[in-house]
Amino acid sequence: QVQLADSGGGLVQAGASLRLSCAASGRTFSNYDMGWFRQAPGKERDFVAGIMWSGDRTEYADSVKGRFTISRDNAKNMVYLQMNSLKPDDTAVYYCAGAATGWGLGRIKRYAYWGQGTQVTVSS
Repeated sequence: QVQLADSGGGLVQAGASLRLSCAASGRTFSNYDMGWFRQAPGKERDFVAGIMWSGDRTEYADSVKGRFTISRDNAKNMVYLQMNSLKPDDTAVYYCAGAATGWGLGRIKRYAYWGQGTQVTVSS
């Protein structure tokens, strides 16, 4: 089992940047694909970004392409989400998640392990 603890959220103005972090513990972190998802009030949890276990492949939701960057440091058991040019529509609770290697970084049903979530609020 993998335990995930995400952090780094906050209240920022539109156009600002934030970096979210996710610390993993438990089973070998480097065996897992990792993703970031977000959930706004009254909406479903949506895919934001994903990164393959090796770091060789990443995927992004169209709404964040060019603004967000996912990365990982397997030596430190960490995953990051650098968020630039934030918009009010980015306001949500952000969750990091882990999945055993497989197909489709954006497939939410793959992800068995979840962090507790961190709130990101972007004011206009």
